[in-house]
Amino acid sequence: MTASAVRSREIRLVSRPSGEPGPENFESVVSEVPEPDEGQILVRNTWMSVDPYMRGRMNDAPSYIPPFELGTALEGSAVGTVVASRAGGAPVGSTVSHFLGWREYAVLDAAAATVVDTRLAPAEAYLGPLGITGLSAYAALTRTAPVREDDTVFISSAAGAVGSVAGQLARKLGAARVIGSAGGPDKTRKLLERFGFDAAIDYREGDLAGQLARVAPDGIDVYLDSVAGDHLVAALDAMRLDGRIAMVGAISTYNATAPMPGPHNLFRAASRQVTLRGMLVDFHLDLFPEWIETAAPWLADGSLRTESTVVDGLDRAPEAFLGVLRGANTGKMLVRLVHQDA
Repeated sequence: MTASAVRSREIRLVSRPSGEPGPENFESVVSEVPEPDEGQILVRNTWMSVDPYMRGRMNDAPSYIPPFELGTALEGSAVGTVVASRAGGAPVGSTVSHFLGWREYAVLDAAAATVVDTRLAPAEAYLGPLGITGLSAYAALTRTAPVREDDTVFISSAAGAVGSVAGQLARKLGAARVIGSAGGPDKTRKLLERFGFDAAIDYREGDLAGQLARVAPDGIDVYLDSVAGDHLVAALDAMRLDGRIAMVGAISTYNATAPMPGPHNLFRAASRQVTLRGMLVDFHLDLFPEWIETAAPWLADGSLRTESTVVDGLDRAPEAFLGVLRGANTGKMLVRLVHQDA
């Protein structure tokens, strides 16, 4: 393939949403792909990820990661095949993960890509259980809010990409009881029957604190928070002495158009000596080799069960992203790129 002949479709952000995003905030365009310079590679993307944190990047506001620029292709995790290379460590034909998703082809420095071993797991697994989402669960429950023997652990958004891995990981780390929250009977049933949770709460039924008290009458020791809002309030009420909370996300607030109130019962953290600690996975990338070495055998022997919700076609990536914000996925939401030149 001649890099200079490559034209690539990409999805751009064309306007910033107020409240919930919609299709009008995106556009699909075709652009010329430059030839790779020395030390660069050209990647034909095959899978890409859409994740809740991307909603924050649509706002023009200071955060831990820069906002998306208007009129340029969005970014996010992707895997693909190297089709042209001017770098020794990433030869043509190798499979790499990188951060230039939302496009069919990407030119990037080889140092910004990681060659992945598709003998251990399929390429798309490096966007889910062996990727940032799996690492988030691992860092949260081993560093940020470490699980100890005989703990009771509560996982929010438990049928999602991070939560479904975290619940199973908590058990492997010695938890005596694992409780998950998800939306709707299909997801809560899957928590019990597929992902091995001891109890499942359907937050759509309301009275989250009451439901949690019924399935954890003696309280909880660890809470992985991906939701905030009423989930954090309920977890604080249920916390035992010296409990630990990993604050990984706050999806209930991402579409808010005004500041959201904090939990009214925050003093519970003081009276029970609870630790609330934020977690950004970027500060735990050193754990990646350890996590892959640990998790890949679990995937192979079936003791770590995962699911993906797959949408086909780059043009449907905005639809997939909006679906994540609405809870349409079980497990990891992935976009499988279907190339017109395939």
